[in-house]
Amino acid sequence: MLRLGSAQTLAWASSYYLPAMLAGAMAAELGMAATEVWLGFSLALGVSALLGPFSGRAIDHHGGRRVLSLVSLLFATGLLTLALAPTPAVLWVGWLVLGVAMGCGLYDAAFAALVRIQGGHARSAITGITLLAGFASTVGWPLTAWLAHTWGWREACATWAVLHLVLGLPLNASLPQARAAEPQRQMKSAAVQAASASAPNQPPRRVAWALAYVFAATWFISTAMAAHLPQLLMAHGATLSAAVATAALVGPAQVAGRLAEYGLMQRFHPVWSARVAALAHPLGAASWLAFGPVASPAFVVLHGVGNGILTIAKGTLPLALFGPQGYGQRQGWIMAPSRLAQALAPLLFGACVARWGAGAMWVSTALGLSALGVLAWLKADPAR
Repeated sequence: MLRLGSAQTLAWASSYYLPAMLAGAMAAELGMAATEVWLGFSLALGVSALLGPFSGRAIDHHGGRRVLSLVSLLFATGLLTLALAPTPAVLWVGWLVLGVAMGCGLYDAAFAALVRIQGGHARSAITGITLLAGFASTVGWPLTAWLAHTWGWREACATWAVLHLVLGLPLNASLPQARAAEPQRQMKSAAVQAASASAPNQPPRRVAWALAYVFAATWFISTAMAAHLPQLLMAHGATLSAAVATAALVGPAQVAGRLAEYGLMQRFHPVWSARVAALAHPLGAASWLAFGPVASPAFVVLHGVGNGILTIAKGTLPLALFGPQGYGQRQGWIMAPSRLAQALAPLLFGACVARWGAGAMWVSTALGLSALGVLAWLKADPAR
């Protein structure tokens, strides 16, 4: 768990959290608008959404050690392409390579690798991974900013690429060997009979669609807040310094939520954790809109706690409902809409903020309540 969590921290810090520190410098040197750099990043997220199911299937068949080791090389290649990019077109190629790496090497792939190693008992390990990688922004943003300030944005990208080769690759290559997967054509007799006997207990396909909607809605909210939270706080009356200080509470609140899931909620079915988490953002937003800036810290903490728990629920809830068989590929399909929502969230929610200011919070509140309604419909079967 420590090895995979450290590798995930590196992966998130050098990809998802990279453009926030470097987009302006990239645009200035290459003669681009900053929005063009962000558009390249959005395309990378779109590519990652398309590749998730195929990455999950590869991990189902070959285990996480082999796939994630190759992904470390992809991260290094994409980052080196960014570092050496002479034109905007090459920069976009670098983002697309990073999109492939993100689609095959972030949380969903890590969760699938854990399930291949530990089977249906991977819930605690999944929580532990998110606890470690929850500090990716805490590590990534300051380190990237320092590297860019000291040497430049190209050197910052190159440094992250080297870290993937000297740290990420050995960590992923040292993962335990996955349990042997029985060839599909040999699954006869008792195995087939057992699968047939358990088929009536398998959730219908609409459950997978329900999970896909829940995670897409909540991931849209998460990405929208990550991109626009300070602006929202200022639109509701906070000063710039107060908005930045308040928004900084999200990181510790996410870790607190994951600790609560790890300690207090382990005894409950993951659907209950997901319900509590889905309620957190609408509850905080409603109190903030009702009571004004004085309630903004409470809103940010509630949002962060809910977001932290939902990150875990993305891995544990499908495992609890469907079991470990075919987890990686199923997880890839369930999470594909979430990655598309993630790619669109900054642009769409930004338009809402530009039009309605703090009133845009009603959009995220409605999305959160709709996700909560779908989760209330899902049944928590203690027998699974």
